[in-house]
Formats: sequence, structure tokens, C-alpha cells
Amino acid sequence: MKNKWIIYILALAVFLIGTIEYIITGVIEMIAMDLGVSTSEVGLLVTVFALAAAIIAPILIALTINADRKKLMMTTLSVFIASNGLMFVDLPYEAVLWVRIIQGASGGITTVVAMAVATRLVEKEKRGNAIGIILMGLSSSLVLGVPIGTFFSELFGWRVLFILIGLLSILPLLIIYKKVPAIKEEEKVTFSMQLSILRNSTVLTALVITLFYIGGYSTLFTYITPFLQATSSLSITEISGVLFLAGICSFVGSRVGGQLADTKGSKFTICLGLLLQGATLLLFALAGVNLFVLILVLMIFMIATWSISPAQQLYLVTLAPRNPDIALSVNTSFIQFGFALGSGLGGLVISRTSVLYLNWLGFATVSIALLLAILLFKKNSSMTENRHPVQLQ
Repeated sequence: MKNKWIIYILALAVFLIGTIEYIITGVIEMIAMDLGVSTSEVGLLVTVFALAAAIIAPILIALTINADRKKLMMTTLSVFIASNGLMFVDLPYEAVLWVRIIQGASGGITTVVAMAVATRLVEKEKRGNAIGIILMGLSSSLVLGVPIGTFFSELFGWRVLFILIGLLSILPLLIIYKKVPAIKEEEKVTFSMQLSILRNSTVLTALVITLFYIGGYSTLFTYITPFLQATSSLSITEISGVLFLAGICSFVGSRVGGQLADTKGSKFTICLGLLLQGATLLLFALAGVNLFVLILVLMIFMIATWSISPAQQLYLVTLAPRNPDIALSVNTSFIQFGFALGSGLGGLVISRTSVLYLNWLGFATVSIALLLAILLFKKNSSMTENRHPVQLQ
């Protein structure tokens, strides 16, 4: 794969952005005490970041679709770096909320454009692999970024962590400046042409698949700690170890999913991932009888879920090859909305029944995604992924 090391640098930028998004969960009590607010109010710092990435980022990408992708990525990454510097200032809680919105919007744009640029820097048959590497950066921020960031925050304070991430982000910024070529659309893309992507039933169905498979994942994993406590005798420390293994599996899933999408096709990879995801959610009902089985099922569940994402991203890129940024940004929004859907439904189940029923709700949600995928791919069985992209008008 050509330009492989540049792809890894882009993945590093995404890793640093992901760490900043998720680190709040590791230092939430520390921030609450420092800012003099409640834990729930600090939780909003996570929410506004996600909403900015889901709503503001796609709008800004649509408005800048004709801009040089390299310049756009450098601009948004520079804004992200500057926003991290602002976190070192003793700002009131309300101002910190605005900084998080800026981080979410700039980080969200950088992540999406990094994936789109990655697909244009490698051979056509290696695009899934390139997307998988970028997503490895995101998943590894959960595996490595959050625990390491939490450790550094406990030693030096949470504000220092933001400065450190900002300084580290300068490295990918410089390499993007030096090594990434200018990338612009050959023909001007109008706003109506962009909307034609969203009017396409195939693209919309693919986006709904994203919503439901992420929703099924989030339904259980948002509450995985109380679920593990209810189905095993694991201590909190032991659960932390299990979740670390789960994070490694998400990292592996992103890598394997990208490679499988290139060799077997995105449709095959999506269907296989959804089948395994649904099967493991069913098996969670039996996992309580044996600790080894419980951990094994969780590991397969994580690999299956995260293997779907690069294949799904590649599928959308093949549907809209002239506008991969728009397709990827909207899909990223649906991923964020999927997390919100799953956590909301899971919370409703816990409040009315038991945490032990979460896997059944997750299974139902993933089953909808699998059914939609089967119907979508069957409908388009006479079309190849590369010969019949969405026609922009």
C-alpha cells in the first residue's frame, strides 16, 4: 500500500482527537471538583463534543466541499490544537462548554477528512485497509488514550493533558503540510449535488444500517460494567482488565474489517460482522454460567462490531466516489446518533426492568440492521460496488 506511513500519521491525529473526546470520562470527578460543578454537568462536556461532531461538522464539510482537502484538514487541526491550549486557561464552566463545541466540530471535520484523504492516497483496492487504519486510531484512543491520559491527569492535573495532546498534534500537522498533496474536486460540486446523495435510497438505507448496528452495540456496551457485575463475580479491578481486553479487540476489529473489506468486499464484511454481532448478543444470555465464555463472547462481540465500520465506510465511499467527504461525514453523524439511541434505549430498559435484558434489546436492534443489509444488497445484487456509484445531478 503506497503512502502507508502517511496514513498512520493521519491515524495518529485521529487517535489524539479521540483521546480528547473520551478522556472526560476518566477524569470526570477531577474536572467537576476543579470547575465547581456537578458530575452530570461535566458529563455535558462529552455530550456537546459528540453533538458538534455529529451536527456542525457535516454542515461545515458541505460548505467547504470545493476547498482543498489538505488546507481544510490543516485549518481544522490547527483550530483543534488552539482549543486544547484554551483548556489550560482558568475558564468558567460555560466557556469550557464552548471550547468543547469547538473541539468537537474541528475534531469531527479532521477525522472525516482524514478518512476521505486516506482513500485518495492509496490504491483503489486498498481503500478499505486505509479506512481501517484511520479507525484504528479512533478505537486505540479508547484502549490506550483514555487510561494513559487518566494516569497523566492524576500526576499533573487534567489541564496539562490537554496541553500535551495539543503539542503532540503539531507533529501530524507538520507532516500533513509537508507530505500530503493538494486534493480538490476536479469539477465544482454544488449544494444540490450534495443533497442528491441524501436523496438516494441506497445511501439512506446504508446510513440507517449504521444507526441500528451502532445502536445495538451502544445499548449493551454503555452499561457493560453493571452488566458484567450482574452476570459474574468480577471485581471492579477485574472488570477494568476485561474492558482493556475489549478495547484491544475493538482495535483488532478495525484492522481486520478493513483488510477483509478489501479482499472479500464490503458487503460480505458487513453481513458477517452483523451476523457475529447478533449471535454474540444472543450468547450473552448464556454467558453468566461460565466466566471464560462470558469474556470470550465479549471479545468476539467487540471484534465483530468494530470490523463493520471500515467496511461500511468503504461501501459509502464506493456509492459516492466524487463526494466521499459528505458520505463519510453524514455516516459519522449517524454513528454518534446511534450511540445516543443505544444509550437512551438501554437506560429505559434498566429503569423499567433489569440490566440483564440489555442484550435482548441489542439483538433486536442489530437484527433490524442485518435485515436492512440483506434487503439492500439483494436489491443491488446486479450492481457491482464500483460500477454503479450514486449519480450526482
